[in-house]
Amino acid sequence: MDKLALILVIVGALNWLLVGVMQFDLVASLFGGQGSLISRAVYTLVGLAGIWSISLLMRDWGSRVRR
Repeated sequence: MDKLALILVIVGALNWLLVGVMQFDLVASLFGGQGSLISRAVYTLVGLAGIWSISLLMRDWGSRVRR
């Protein structure tokens, strides 16, 4: 689950890079616009992966504090 979350976070980050640099939303372009059901599902999965990744950060931080 951790690797899947990281992959989705990376996909989201690359999509935001494209939006910021080139004003191009790859997810929307591939799946029929920002409002399409598939695009919204991808955005939701990326967001959930970001939330999951917070737990990865906390696990890493917690193990360093215990040392």
